Amino acid sequence: MVDQEQVKNRITVEIYGHSYKMVGTESTGHMRLVASIVDDKMKEIHIHNPSLDSSKLAVLTAVNTVHELLKLKEQVEQLEEELKKLKG
Repeated sequence: MVDQEQVKNRITVEIYGHSYKMVGTESTGHMRLVASIVDDKMKEIHIHNPSLDSSKLAVLTAVNTVHELLKLKEQVEQLEEELKKLKG
């Protein structure tokens, strides 16, 4: 029997006009969603910063995405603390 977590899915996605091969254990639907969100974010940032080349745009997209991730982690920690207080 094959361990499901070891199965690698391979797909090609398009992000900001370029094709990329993605390999991972997540579903292809999940990987396509990730690529779509990155593509949308790059296009959104490009609208506000049209002079950026694609590599600077990619870095700015990564910085914004990590910022959002850190804010979400902070919110989760706050909610977990509130939940502990309610249970306690």
